[in-house]
Amino acid sequence: MSAANIFTKCEVTAYKAGQHTIYEDRVVLERPLTLFLNHVELATMICSPGGYEELGIGFLISEGIIQKRTDITAISCREEEGLLRIETSTPTPQTNNFLRRHMASCCGKGRAGLYFINDFRQLQAVQSNTRFSAEQLLGFMNSLENKSEVFRMTGGVHGAALADNSGLLFMFEDIGRHNAVDKVLGKAFLNELDTSDKCLLLSGRIASEILIKAARSNIAFVLSRSAPTALTIELAEELEIAVIGFARGDQLNIYSHPEKVIL
Repeated sequence: MSAANIFTKCEVTAYKAGQHTIYEDRVVLERPLTLFLNHVELATMICSPGGYEELGIGFLISEGIIQKRTDITAISCREEEGLLRIETSTPTPQTNNFLRRHMASCCGKGRAGLYFINDFRQLQAVQSNTRFSAEQLLGFMNSLENKSEVFRMTGGVHGAALADNSGLLFMFEDIGRHNAVDKVLGKAFLNELDTSDKCLLLSGRIASEILIKAARSNIAFVLSRSAPTALTIELAEELEIAVIGFARGDQLNIYSHPEKVIL
């Protein structure tokens, strides 16, 4: 989907130093996407238009519901209605428990910590011998920033991308940083890419949930122009993932597994 399809224009009154002007500005669009898994309504995600199939698949990967391409038996999307239907050969989670889990995670109540621990215990360390040089990583980030067209026009989206030794492979921009990552991981999954030699790029903070998404997809590098959290770094050490933050201009910070980065 082109950048023009994920923003609209509106009239803005701008005030500065006692003066005001009226002009036309670009603002990002957001749409609800309801995911049905094996004919059961699973979740509704608020996202930027486009990449709906990739988003749904990435969401299922991140939740540990699917692990391989053959788990998916059918995908259909009615974009104009915001409906995505995915059928799999794997069991559908019990909807009530699933929704309670996400409510707890969002509201900070209930057993969210227990669910997080269970998620982490399901994971295995990433198996990868890939190394990138600091110059390559900075080049990846430069490419992401150059291609972040919607962000430059609106300032209202996050970017995520996948890269390897050949450079940036593909990217998505979305109002939600988790959505942008899920779209990237979903595209890699649908195309059956080997992700063990890839680097996940982010425009925003590297949170622990993002790291878990990378681990589920067997990605050994997570790179951002922003900061990681302390929990992210702790988990990355155990999961054999190199976390690199504040990649800007000619500098970056390596927070875990520096031996994976060629300096």
